[in-house]
Amino acid sequence: MTQLTSKQRAHLRSLANRLKPVIHVGTEGVSKRLLSSTSEAFNKRELIKVRAQEGAPRPIKNIANDIASRLSGVHVIQTIGHIAVLYRPHPNDPQIQLSELTQD
Repeated sequence: MTQLTSKQRAHLRSLANRLKPVIHVGTEGVSKRLLSSTSEAFNKRELIKVRAQEGAPRPIKNIANDIASRLSGVHVIQTIGHIAVLYRPHPNDPQIQLSELTQD
């Protein structure tokens, strides 16, 4: 999957409403350790929230795009305030089914 449709993004945003941030970006920014933690979080779930702490060196939009560009298959779904929603489908057993959601 290379591009997500607007319906797929909307569905993922609705699923993310109940989630709490599992990755917190501090003064180090997007470090190797943060990327490792994010990758590990994606091994357990397909949809995660990332929070930029007060001391984060860059805005959340830049942080989310940096994570997505450095980890394969990650999509930035949404950024609001200091929170970003990221999605990466599980390679073998995806729990979130997006194939039936198509653009009208």
